[in-house]
Amino acid sequence: MVGNSVAERSGIEHLGIVKTPVPILKGSIDLLHELRDKTLTEPFADLLVVDFSDTAQSCKTYEEYTAKLQKISKSGYHYFGLGIYGEKKKVNRLTGGFSLLR
Repeated sequence: MVGNSVAERSGIEHLGIVKTPVPILKGSIDLLHELRDKTLTEPFADLLVVDFSDTAQSCKTYEEYTAKLQKISKSGYHYFGLGIYGEKKKVNRLTGGFSLLR
């Protein structure tokens, strides 16, 4: 999914970037919670979902994050975003009504 590193004309090497477009869509916190709930249902169980929350942002280490997350329920944190990867049709079914963030 990530391309090869590329050296620019001056010789500085840049790490590869993802080969597929990554659209950034906009939605409210409530909409992100609804979307996350849908990804937990059987039709979308094979999608890879990574959430970006205030819980993660407030921690300095992964250990702090895991300890904090284990003590709260889903109503105790707010999503800033979701990364969703998988079959294009399924992702589009979930996100087709969202507009692009500009």
